[in-house]
Amino acid sequence: MKTLFVKPHEAPRAWFVIDAADKPVGRVAAKAAYMLRGKHKVTYAPHQEIGDFIVIINAEKAIMTGNKPEGKIYYHHTGFVGHLQALSYNKLLARHPEDPITFAIKGMLPKGPLGRKLLTNVKVYAGSTHPHAAQNPQAVEV
Repeated sequence: MKTLFVKPHEAPRAWFVIDAADKPVGRVAAKAAYMLRGKHKVTYAPHQEIGDFIVIINAEKAIMTGNKPEGKIYYHHTGFVGHLQALSYNKLLARHPEDPITFAIKGMLPKGPLGRKLLTNVKVYAGSTHPHAAQNPQAVEV
């Protein structure tokens, strides 16, 4: 059997929308990362960008179970000596509602140029509206 290789510009790319309301952040991120990589396609190859575009809505309504809303800490270093910034999930959600899902997806993608390119194919929105209606995204159940 021959290995199928599809040129990235010839790969059929679809748009999907995921509603994150009342769903765990990790499950939404895992489904999005799976579809961003293109693992649901027959022509999947780990070194190619043949995945689909993902739109995630209602990111602010995604849930964390257990004690994670208070206990999960997101760290960021400013680059200056001794300036390690720490934010809890609740504070990050109040400041930037899209970031917890974006950070979870980023951690599930490969590190390097391919992962950075794949992360540009996901659009996360805090509310229920998005400007990608012209692409006619199909709903995906998590």
